[in-house]
Amino acid sequence: MGRGDLTDAEWARLRPYLPWNVGRGGRWKDHRRVINGILFRLRTGIPWRDLPARFGKWKTVHDRHRRWSADGTWERVLRAVQADADATGGIDWSMVSVDSTVCRAHQHAAGARREAPRNSGKRTRPVQHRPDEGLGRSRGGLTTKIHVVGEGGLRPLVTPGQWGDAPQMVPVLERVKVSRPAGGRPRTRPGHLGGDKAYSSLRNRRYLRRRQIKHHIPERKDQRANRKRRGSAGGRPTGFDTTVYKRRNEVERLINRLKNYRAVATRFDKRAYVFHGSVTVASVRLWIRP
Repeated sequence: MGRGDLTDAEWARLRPYLPWNVGRGGRWKDHRRVINGILFRLRTGIPWRDLPARFGKWKTVHDRHRRWSADGTWERVLRAVQADADATGGIDWSMVSVDSTVCRAHQHAAGARREAPRNSGKRTRPVQHRPDEGLGRSRGGLTTKIHVVGEGGLRPLVTPGQWGDAPQMVPVLERVKVSRPAGGRPRTRPGHLGGDKAYSSLRNRRYLRRRQIKHHIPERKDQRANRKRRGSAGGRPTGFDTTVYKRRNEVERLINRLKNYRAVATRFDKRAYVFHGSVTVASVRLWIRP
């Protein structure tokens, strides 16, 4: 077993949730070796073509990762291991925190065709990226943002997203659904939620109150000044427990663990769904570790 490969205990937890039938009577082979190759690439960030020979053909490893990212296999595996952990008390529902992190897009992920101007043979137009590829331009260049909800066990519940923090809080929380193996409705509601000032908005606070989730989000200065200026019409102060708010560092430590995988810290994948699969595989690895 090489460095970073799945241990026997991790493989025993992961194996029941993997697809084995290809179709038309065929069966997948060498799942463990292929997944070890995917994990090696995630950890090191090397090009797929440079995978060591012990993982088999690089194209087999790449194609299986791309296929499972496209058809939602990695998402189903993540939800399955989360349900297994919840059944054994492995999820701390008392407090979750939401945060985001920016990942720089490598030039291999940021490339796009340049179009020539219409009815002109002069200079080409600027590169235009598809809006569904999750690439946004910032001062440092093209980047992708990952939104994470983490619980007390320092493991992600859902990932990722794009754009600003506050507008993405509700869509990210809506994806928190951990099924119950014994049946019944999936678990979706934590006891408390923590977030920094970027998540402070009237819409988010109303959503959390409607779902009866106690929130610990500090109020921005401009929002506080506007509330005081309006007097009684501005509503009550948004106080929160500073002791509980200190637990927000858990999601920051979780992001650090995710970014230990170099193919997560830097986006090398050109297609957004493949990068989403890479983040999901890293999340699965965090869940199945003892």
